[in-house]
Amino acid sequence: MTGILAIVGGSYLSLWPVPIEPIAWQAPTDLGYVAPFERNDYLKTATGIDIGVFEGPEDATAGVDGLVYATTADGTIVQVQDREVKVFVKLDGRPLGIETDADGSLVVANSHIGIQRIARDGSVKTILDTINGAPLVNANNLAIGPDGTIYFSQSSSKFGADKYDGDYGASLIDLLEHGGHGSVYALDSKTGAVRKLLGDLNYANGVAISEDGGFILVAETGHYRILKYWLAGEEQGTSEVLLENLPGFPDNIKRGTDGRFWIGFAAPRNQLLDRVSDKPFLRKMIQRLPAFARPKAVPFSHVIAINGDGEVVANLQDTDARFPTLTGVLETHDALYLTTIFGHYLPRIDK
Repeated sequence: MTGILAIVGGSYLSLWPVPIEPIAWQAPTDLGYVAPFERNDYLKTATGIDIGVFEGPEDATAGVDGLVYATTADGTIVQVQDREVKVFVKLDGRPLGIETDADGSLVVANSHIGIQRIARDGSVKTILDTINGAPLVNANNLAIGPDGTIYFSQSSSKFGADKYDGDYGASLIDLLEHGGHGSVYALDSKTGAVRKLLGDLNYANGVAISEDGGFILVAETGHYRILKYWLAGEEQGTSEVLLENLPGFPDNIKRGTDGRFWIGFAAPRNQLLDRVSDKPFLRKMIQRLPAFARPKAVPFSHVIAINGDGEVVANLQDTDARFPTLTGVLETHDALYLTTIFGHYLPRIDK
């Protein structure tokens, strides 16, 4: 009987159909938490703003009214004033990235719907839900240029959140396949025209734009790196790797003050995934394991800030991971707001 079970189990792990076709690649050697990412506990000063029944404030923006607006898992955009939390509007789907436009409206990347605009009175309009006739799935993060152009990431055109156990589940399966299904687009908010800037990315994630609109930064989560795409100047239309071999999975990028760009790490790197990066067959076997046995995000709290040249200018961590799975940072004149995938708190650090 034991032999039969072993044969059945081996056949299952080797042959059972799975939705991924892993691509072989070579993960860079994980250097760990060495300079400029050395361990520290600077995030231990953060205190959580209780957002009540709402969960997962994945991104946040400062409104023209001075209030903070954050996206949550059930589609609610919450309004935060000091430590008081109110409902601003309820959306269908799962809003992820959020930014404030020049007219005071909020622009949201909704992973289930597309790009949406929320007027100051709370009315909602979907401004982009298809690209070249195909549904826009997995809209993730965005930035708005000085001329109103909306730059946004489509994390994966293959693995949609509605089919693969939400955004977190879809991200895990896309990262395991490593098939290059991510892209970054520019949306002309006046004409509605869309053009692709970057493609073949392994989980395109955070997007931020320089204050002068000269370049955008993009987090390519699956390659542990930050890309720089030039929008103006002699290098217009070209891209480069700005920062690579990061110690974790980079998530959102948001422009702060004084030329800073804040980046959150959803989790540290996974040794197993790195070891089997060049072994597609083993990665298929991993996908056949029960969900509880597959690699998952390890709780850790880590955000950094870089300048436009890719130099790390801030490295903030909490080894106790009181607020884990941080996606990014909203910097205001008096505080840092730490956004996260999970939990019922919006952590804040007073400057």
